[in-house]
Amino acid sequence: MSSNVKIVIVDDNSFLINAIKEKLSFFDDVQVKYTANNGLDVLEKLSNDKNVDLILMDIEMPIKNGIEATLEIKNKYPQIKIIMLTVFDNDENIFNAIKAGADGYLLKEIDPKGLYAGIQETISGGAAMTPSIALKTLKLLRNPVDFEAKDEELSEIILTPREIEVLEQLSRGLSYSVIAENLFLSPSTVRKHIENIYKKLQVHSKIEAIQKAKRNNLI
Repeated sequence: MSSNVKIVIVDDNSFLINAIKEKLSFFDDVQVKYTANNGLDVLEKLSNDKNVDLILMDIEMPIKNGIEATLEIKNKYPQIKIIMLTVFDNDENIFNAIKAGADGYLLKEIDPKGLYAGIQETISGGAAMTPSIALKTLKLLRNPVDFEAKDEELSEIILTPREIEVLEQLSRGLSYSVIAENLFLSPSTVRKHIENIYKKLQVHSKIEAIQKAKRNNLI
């Protein structure tokens, strides 16, 4: 790697920003120039200082998310490399991040050496990817999914008022037992509602359900 790679970290969680900084602190040739806490924030900071080699970009952020920011940054500053550094490994995020121009996609659980190697690889013109992400990307290439069409289909699906209540509670990070208590239901009834929500939304996890519901204005 060329000496002193200038990096920007974008994440809405200050604890995670510090954790990433700590991982990078082991390597003398990496300099964190500045940090930002959402996509709009990093775009404003780049307009004042675009002397940056690489951005480590979170996906789920308020105001402007990481995928939207990546698209804008790649249009304005195509020379800047961007690695998505996220906890989200669902197909739609991977597809949209690559489509927006991301140069790599790593999960936040990565260890310091892995992160450093990913930065090295990306700066050298490669595409750093966590192995599980690379596998999902290959599957997406072999079997393309029209995510926009899936969302159009979703507009035909109607959740019951009770399912919407459960989903809203779920989006606040509440456990099944707390949701049951709040809505005067049994935990098994809450679980059944969540199963029905997953089927209707065609998802397999809580994160996917919340993302899809928010994107389609269901909650």
